[in-house]
Amino acid sequence: MSVDELVVVADHLVRVPREAFEGRSEPYATMPELAAMLDRHKGTPGIVKAREALRLARVGSDSPQETKVRLACGRAGLPEPELNVPTTLSPGVSRTPDQSYPEYKVASEYDGDTHNDPRQVVRDVERADDYRRAGWIEVRIMKTHMLNDAKEAVRKIRDALHSRGWRSASDH
Repeated sequence: MSVDELVVVADHLVRVPREAFEGRSEPYATMPELAAMLDRHKGTPGIVKAREALRLARVGSDSPQETKVRLACGRAGLPEPELNVPTTLSPGVSRTPDQSYPEYKVASEYDGDTHNDPRQVVRDVERADDYRRAGWIEVRIMKTHMLNDAKEAVRKIRDALHSRGWRSASDH
């Protein structure tokens, strides 16, 4: 497996499940548990890759595609996002963006195949309206944006961050 594939697995193992959907409330493992397991297997083939993957793993990604977007953004020098953190947009209105940059009011949402369901389309339009009313930019990422190491997804997120004043070290 590639490092990115291992990160997808690690992110899945450490993510906090949504009990209402999964019937469990505890992750399969914690970061310290995974680190301890790797420490017990010094010298095992692939251990260097596994350690690199654990260094890149984060609690919060809810899907492989969310992890892949985050990794591509990190390689491109974008700031570290918050992952699936409930965000109050206005009194009584909270959203949980896949990735968010609260300082810049930018939210990234990966819309997979489940977002084609007509009921989900209505919810997604409401979500977009909530972000817009609160002065946030919602960046919607779809499967086609993930081609070529997610370059288009990264461009969309970078453009939104730039429009809000973020600059990378290479921009200065």
